[in-house]
Amino acid sequence: MQTTLYAVIFYVAAAIFAGGLGLRVWQYARTPVPLKIPTTPAPITRAGATFRVLREVTVFESLFKSNKWIWLFGWIFHIALALVLVRHLRYFTQPVWTPVALAQPLGIYAGFAMVGALFALWVRRVAISRMRYISDAFDNLILLLLLAIGATGLGMTFIAKTDIVALKGFFLGLMTFDWQPLPADPLLLSHLALVALLMVVFPFTKLLHAPGVFFSPSRNQADDARERRYAPRPLTSKA
Repeated sequence: MQTTLYAVIFYVAAAIFAGGLGLRVWQYARTPVPLKIPTTPAPITRAGATFRVLREVTVFESLFKSNKWIWLFGWIFHIALALVLVRHLRYFTQPVWTPVALAQPLGIYAGFAMVGALFALWVRRVAISRMRYISDAFDNLILLLLLAIGATGLGMTFIAKTDIVALKGFFLGLMTFDWQPLPADPLLLSHLALVALLMVVFPFTKLLHAPGVFFSPSRNQADDARERRYAPRPLTSKA
């Protein structure tokens, strides 16, 4: 019963995540941009604008210029999250890819960095009056959800270890529709439930800045209004 329940939960969560994310990206791509609004100083070529977006995605250039402390914790969180996700690929690959195997030790330490950075970002929201004013309950809940996922993951590694062979069998079975028994460890079940919850709410939260940054006109436009006539895509009329 437990295996069936979690299998259904993850199928539903994956469908909502993929469908919701795909719909949002489609909406971003279809939204007309009526004005030329690159944030200056901006590159004057399309290649330069592309490089600017890449800098924004990899080193958070605008955040670095605006607030060094937020940039530091935010950058640490995202890099640590990437390493943690790479480490978790071992549960979905057989045999395990060599880069994933090499990333296993780094992924463990990245878990501590991710939780520490998340905690710092949450403290900032509750300790600074200006941040409390502009933050709603959902902003805090998302940070707490990410913190709980990280904490339960570290707990399974250092406190109440689970059967990772059986856990890998469960996820490989999900991918081939050949369900395998899921370990009944309470910490593992809590961790998986929180991950599924994150997948469900992801397409409807501010976490969509991940794909949204690629569609930001203030970042992806070149400052070439004097050299090139800007012709925005018109709204699609409905018959």
